[in-house]
Amino acid sequence: MIYFVGAGSGAPDLITVRGAKLLEHADVVVYAGSLVNPALLESCKPECKLYNSAKMTLEEVMDVMIPAEREGKCVVRLHTGDPCVYGAHREQMDVLDEHGITYEVVPGVSSFCGAAAALKAEYTLPEVSQTVILTRMEGRTPVPEKEKIELLAAHGATMVIFLSAGQMEKLSERLQAGGYTADTPVGIVYKATWPEEKVVRTTVGQMAQAAREHEITKTALITVGSFLGDVYERSKLYDPTFTTEFREASK
Repeated sequence: MIYFVGAGSGAPDLITVRGAKLLEHADVVVYAGSLVNPALLESCKPECKLYNSAKMTLEEVMDVMIPAEREGKCVVRLHTGDPCVYGAHREQMDVLDEHGITYEVVPGVSSFCGAAAALKAEYTLPEVSQTVILTRMEGRTPVPEKEKIELLAAHGATMVIFLSAGQMEKLSERLQAGGYTADTPVGIVYKATWPEEKVVRTTVGQMAQAAREHEITKTALITVGSFLGDVYERSKLYDPTFTTEFREASK
């Protein structure tokens, strides 16, 4: 069996119990060396074979995993965060499907969750935002025309922007072009949940300068929106005047 395992956002104890047990049992681990905390590999068996996928192509990854699985070995493909968010695991699963190989996906704690924890923030505040947009600026990987930053910014929803820390000036301009004001709150979280985590609170207009001052150029999430402000409505779920399936409203 091949297991695609989400390593979590950084801290080694944020991997799921299932993921940790699979790492302990694995005969072969192919891990995203540029992003996965190496401390996670300390739980692997001494005889476990480790491969750093940062130095490998898709074909080379498959050349490791497929023969190992056919030899009856337990193979873990260790991805950062949760594989479903910018994990590039669909293309791997498609190859495995072509070869008739069974696999399983084990979810993990995405860095966007780790960033919210670092900010001590809730992305979905009543009367502020009930929508979270996960996106990125285009780089070597293009973005569909309908998903340009300006068009997404027009919604005024909470935005979590991946893989864009090196384009802060351009990102600031495009967020404002889409409708965010210069004073819209921004939280920049560098290496969320890692020991070297850094949290910078700024605004859309000042985000590029703030990133420069804190020497943040990569491995950071940019969160944007009024969810970082102080104004919101109380949740109806716990409002004493609101009746639910489990509780009658007080008079």
